[in-house]
Amino acid sequence: MLKAEAMVTGPVAASDYLIVLPVLVCFIFGAGLLMMRKRVSQQAYFAIPGLVLLFAIDVAVLLKVAAEGPWTMMMGGWKPPFGIAFTVDMMGALFLAVSGFVALACGIYAVASISSTERRYGFFPFMFLMMGGVSGAFLTGDVFNLYVWFEVLLIGSFGLLILGSRHDQLDGATKYCFLNLVGTTLFLIATGYLYGVFGTLNMADIAIKAAAMENDSAVYIIGVLYLASLSLKAAAFPLNFWLPASYHTPRFVVSALFAGLLTKVGVYALIRLLLMLFPAEHAGLAPVIAWIAGLTMMVGALGALAQTDIRRLLNYMVIAGIGTIMAGLALPQIAEVMVAQAGPAGELAAAASTAAGAMQTGLSGSIYYALHSIVVMTALYLTAGVAASLTGSSSLAQMGGLWRSTPLLAALMLVFLFAVSGLPPFSGFWPKVALVRATIIADMPWLAAAILVSGFLMTVASARVFALAFWRPVPEAVEVAGAEGAAVPAPHPAAPAPGLYGPWSLVPLLGLVVFVFAAGLSPEWLARLTDVAAAGVIDPSAYLSSVFGDAP
Repeated sequence: MLKAEAMVTGPVAASDYLIVLPVLVCFIFGAGLLMMRKRVSQQAYFAIPGLVLLFAIDVAVLLKVAAEGPWTMMMGGWKPPFGIAFTVDMMGALFLAVSGFVALACGIYAVASISSTERRYGFFPFMFLMMGGVSGAFLTGDVFNLYVWFEVLLIGSFGLLILGSRHDQLDGATKYCFLNLVGTTLFLIATGYLYGVFGTLNMADIAIKAAAMENDSAVYIIGVLYLASLSLKAAAFPLNFWLPASYHTPRFVVSALFAGLLTKVGVYALIRLLLMLFPAEHAGLAPVIAWIAGLTMMVGALGALAQTDIRRLLNYMVIAGIGTIMAGLALPQIAEVMVAQAGPAGELAAAASTAAGAMQTGLSGSIYYALHSIVVMTALYLTAGVAASLTGSSSLAQMGGLWRSTPLLAALMLVFLFAVSGLPPFSGFWPKVALVRATIIADMPWLAAAILVSGFLMTVASARVFALAFWRPVPEAVEVAGAEGAAVPAPHPAAPAPGLYGPWSLVPLLGLVVFVFAAGLSPEWLARLTDVAAAGVIDPSAYLSSVFGDAP
């Protein structure tokens, strides 16, 4: 009888299987490409349709969530909280769709940039394995399975990182693996402690039980552990040193995938676990998160200014973007601040209403900026890869002349640099406006100033990249070497082979720039979606109803 009560007795709707298709597609195509390992010339004809299918399914998931709200599929026919839940809401669906978009762009780019040897050693299977882990992390409704999907994506990323087996790659992979091992160990410890306290790993069930355990020291410790482990995975200060030590070593297309997706999965998990599951504990940690966000922004922006290699410079831009995203996670204390400053009952109600709106604005700005960063950082690495291929180096001292030789590439790079700097009318401007507004309402002008100062420093770093690599003439030493028939300086070890400038590189870049313009010139459509996503995290009642029905 007890087993019958815990099992789902009715048939599963065919549409419910849509939620697991992104993971299933990644594993099927990854396995198929593994069997085609020696047929390197045919892999692209299998991989690109797989990525197109993955993106189409991701968009279908987003459209279903937008039309019907969050929905859940319980694996194995068990009712919650006993079974493993796949639950998707607006935030997860947005991250899922954008991740599929950039994966498709990187897959098309890889056709020209990845050698036959690297395809033979498994570039495309590793890519699909990593995307399976990324998709699973955005779709899971179970904390332990969030850990499992982290492991899956890390296995795929390890394989991509060491393709080529050069000394610098192995050095970067060692640092990447060790620090991620520390982060996943902390995450697993926190998850074990979580299960010991709540007796469940279902996110919706934990959210209900945690609401009845406010100010419990055990829950607070769990929140601190998750903050530490996920800050490391997101490369937030002071745990960000592994990223610039490793992301410059693989191919540009691999760095683009990592910069666009891997750190954002950490940010997504931080929002999901701290804001939705433990809002009371997160409010206590908000001042710490604010300082982490501010310092991460400044370290990233100053680090970008100090670099002479375009890949290392972009690594620090990734870090600065993580700090900007985390600024919106420091705002649950708004309500306490505004209510404390309120006077009579009428003012108290108005303050509470304004606080709730500001919290949603700030979190919506963070989600918007995260989606923007996924696209723009991917685009910057891919564009830098083409530039390095054309100049034979990724050093800013040896690059130049690209504005005259490849004006379309230079124009694309200028748009992406404007976007990453947060300048209008591109995609990075509007979320920064929302974040600055929310931090000022929260009485944190220093954090608003950090967002603006880091944006200014990023603009200076971006101007330096464009002036040296694109606008100025080709450096004299390079011109002389070519004119005299002597050997042109050897390409950077991680630079793509010459001849990358063509349809396989320009098509994905043009697709990415469409998003940058669409989210910048007409931001209302994306802002509405991120507002819904933020509201669903702050008030997860719809998420809980999708898991348990009307009565948890």
